[in-house]
Amino acid sequence: MAQSRVYKKRDLYLNKLIAFQDTEPVKVVTGIRRCGKSILLRLMAQHLTESGVSAEQIVEMNFESHDYKDLSSDELYHFVKSRIVPGKRTYLFFDEIQRVPAWEEAVNAFRVDFDCDIYVTGSNAYLLSSEYATYLSGRCVEIRMFPLSFREFLYFHDFRLSETAGALGGMRRQAIDKNGERYGLREVFDAYLRFGGMPGLADVGLDQEKALTLLDGIYSTVVVRDILEREKRRGQRQITDPVLLRKIILFLADNIGNMVSASSIGNTLVGEGLLTGGTRKSAPSVHTVQAYVNALLESYIFYEVKRFDVKGKEFLRTLGKYYIADIGLRNYLLGFRERDAGHVLENVVYFELLRRGYDVAIGKIDKSEIDFIATNADEKLYVQVTESMMSEEVRRRELAPLRQVRDNYGKLVLSLDPGLETNYEGIRSENVIDWLMRT
Repeated sequence: MAQSRVYKKRDLYLNKLIAFQDTEPVKVVTGIRRCGKSILLRLMAQHLTESGVSAEQIVEMNFESHDYKDLSSDELYHFVKSRIVPGKRTYLFFDEIQRVPAWEEAVNAFRVDFDCDIYVTGSNAYLLSSEYATYLSGRCVEIRMFPLSFREFLYFHDFRLSETAGALGGMRRQAIDKNGERYGLREVFDAYLRFGGMPGLADVGLDQEKALTLLDGIYSTVVVRDILEREKRRGQRQITDPVLLRKIILFLADNIGNMVSASSIGNTLVGEGLLTGGTRKSAPSVHTVQAYVNALLESYIFYEVKRFDVKGKEFLRTLGKYYIADIGLRNYLLGFRERDAGHVLENVVYFELLRRGYDVAIGKIDKSEIDFIATNADEKLYVQVTESMMSEEVRRRELAPLRQVRDNYGKLVLSLDPGLETNYEGIRSENVIDWLMRT
């Protein structure tokens, strides 16, 4: 594998790997296909080389390569054993290791038998099921990787920022591309909402036809390889209907930010005639729909957010929300459109909160709803997301649930048009682009 190629760094994730370097846990990088996991392993290998680790101490294997097609767990063990350097630590990088049957047996043996530091990637949550985690005795740490943030989008597409004084004070920021063309930051953000954050887009540029071709390839890989083929490998026959799978994907993509349940998905698909022409004449069972939804969650194409009762201080079992890993994939599936901009913004904010290390839930307080309750070891933050705060009616609607919360944690409203007021009785109002630009 060529080490001289220059890759754009994803410091958020690379620094996490470096922090765990030479520690016992297996470092497991998870995320949707093509979000940058393979490159992250290469960046980590480059970091080791730059730190004085010799090339012979680094073993890199990508199990999507034909070189390792149909490799068994025993063959993997003996292949790696033949490359262990006596008296030195060996660094093992395994990309898409879930393609090796019983891979966890080999990895566990490496930990026991050799002086090694192990890094793996996987594009399916089945990789870290309780069964596997138990087999590895809990000695693994997960690093969740997502498509590009807005800041990363600017960096990957070679925009640089320019700041000038604004007419009303403060700073006005522009993005300058590699040809010297200037754009308002809002204009570039609109491109981010259109094309999404898959790193591969940086290679084809912000061209709609090329972007759709790339996204089609990602979608086909995620659905065909990560769901339908995986079910065959696992010897299970729950996910067998590609028509139903696509309809459920379209439904969830169309309903990001809405409360949904497995029964409502099935009933809606039949009620709207979305299964016409398929193999089904009636609504699929709740169990069947949930199996398909779980497969989508396992493949990291959708993420589920549970509801939390703020007053009762407990999670609710019914009616969660779903968000899609990449908004560009949603546009590929549904077409480019202007409606439901508020839910699209919610989607962007949700994944930014995850990147910043928060656990995220939906807040329920009496009959009102708070878009996100974000918590980590140090703080809790209540967040509302809306397209604009310019109208009195919208301000009243967005602020009301936050005003009902009686604790002293931070409360924030994010919008594209916050107006001039930055504070409503202790509730901050901020431009979502400015918020996204901060680390």
